[in-house]
Amino acid sequence: MSDDFDFDDILNNFDSQDTKEAEHSNLSTDNSFPPVEKKFEKEKHHAFETPAEHYKAIMSEGKKTSARLHNLFQKYTQTKDPKDKTLYRMQLINPFWEHFCAVAKGFASNPTDAKKYFLRFALLHPGLLSKENRDFFATIVDGSFQDQPVHYLDEWFRLVALNKVNASTTDEAPVRSKGNDSARMQASLDKLTGKIEGNKSILSGKCAERDTFEKSLLSITKNITRHNESDIVPFPESYTEEQKNGVIELQEIIKSLQKADREIAGLYKELASAMEETQEIMSKLEQENANSAEGESSSVDLAAVETEFGSIRQMAKMTVGRQGNAFPILVNDFYRCQPNTMGTKENVISILSWIESIDSAVYWRPYKNTQNRIVPYVVLIPSYGDFGICWEPYDKRNKATSRGRIAVPMYPKNITIAVLTAVADFRWQVAKEIASYYWMDEGLTGNYYQWFQAQKLKGDVKNFFIQDYILWLTKESEGTQKLPKEVRNTFWRYLPFPQTLKDKLKNRNLIYQELYQKDLNRAKSDSF
Repeated sequence: MSDDFDFDDILNNFDSQDTKEAEHSNLSTDNSFPPVEKKFEKEKHHAFETPAEHYKAIMSEGKKTSARLHNLFQKYTQTKDPKDKTLYRMQLINPFWEHFCAVAKGFASNPTDAKKYFLRFALLHPGLLSKENRDFFATIVDGSFQDQPVHYLDEWFRLVALNKVNASTTDEAPVRSKGNDSARMQASLDKLTGKIEGNKSILSGKCAERDTFEKSLLSITKNITRHNESDIVPFPESYTEEQKNGVIELQEIIKSLQKADREIAGLYKELASAMEETQEIMSKLEQENANSAEGESSSVDLAAVETEFGSIRQMAKMTVGRQGNAFPILVNDFYRCQPNTMGTKENVISILSWIESIDSAVYWRPYKNTQNRIVPYVVLIPSYGDFGICWEPYDKRNKATSRGRIAVPMYPKNITIAVLTAVADFRWQVAKEIASYYWMDEGLTGNYYQWFQAQKLKGDVKNFFIQDYILWLTKESEGTQKLPKEVRNTFWRYLPFPQTLKDKLKNRNLIYQELYQKDLNRAKSDSF
């Protein structure tokens, strides 16, 4: 980087502006998110109190990218003409993203606070924010909820760099790098871990099923072996009709016991094989890390970071949309969020938890006839977008137990709607993938698509679904009818409210009472 960068001019310009503007296992053992106990720190950190130093640290990465960015950045901050400012703002977009990639790779090898906050908030120069906003950003919690799959970009790039998560899939051919062997082994390890956890869940259910059969066996056997003495001779009487039926029932129970035990034995065999293979891969990974002379920094996969950056930039575009504000730098002019309306980890987890309280099956996915709670990865994108998106419903290499990926913009007009659009997109794509070739005929997507076609609507069916899903959670869950009857019927069946909410709604009006009665009728027919 050139030594003649005029940092002071930029700093002085911002100061005058201030005076004008005041991994793991994917299968979860929990059935819900933990409560958010702390959203902000009482004491702020001091990283943003020296804006010029922060800017210098960011510009120390990537000589070519920083020189180009700095040149345009100076013009943008120093011009007074609104037309010129708009022009420079557009010209800044590509150089910013190029430098963003350079910083992401630098952060993967050598994490620092300046790089972290730049990647996390798109904060190029703290002087672009008012002092009030700088103080607010300095109170955002740095590391809470690390056990939840919700990540800021700095954390996400670090996970990708260390091959703890796979780079997001794209239509392009994967980039080959030295770290690909580790990445492949990590992908295999993730798949095996998911298989192990899935089999454990199934095994638990099968053992409980066998236990139920055994208890029935003991109960019926006890009843069968109990005899009254005959009135004619002092010997036990023959079986009663109830006992005869018990003998027949015993035969069926024994068959069920044998079947359950065969399945349990098969699961144990699969578990043993998967655990053995897991140990082999873990040993290879440990050996590879041990052979690394420079430690962790040399095992960083920079090619994977660069590949992931391409996906992240595309995610940012999708959250903004065609008509949105694509300017990538955090500035006071465009930042309009309040503490509880910004896409921080804590705020997003609170909304994800609220969604689950209404759509209780939103994060559950079937695996071998067993439902498992698998919360998708949530990547927080520092953009001015208003729409969350689902990048992928799950890893194509591990459909059974892998997490999906959704992206949520951090600076939207309405963070609740932003998260809802991401979850609705995720809900649709998971249902569509599970239905496979029959997605237009069966289940949630099939019923909705057939209604969509019958109405002769134009456009993307998924976009219509997303808007209706938002109404389902925000209006219909409160008893306000906003959806067409057919859509309400489909959602009531395939996106069911919790039973407590159904019990409440059935007393609200006749519409929900009829849907409630359909549930009862369906349960009766299923029992036969």
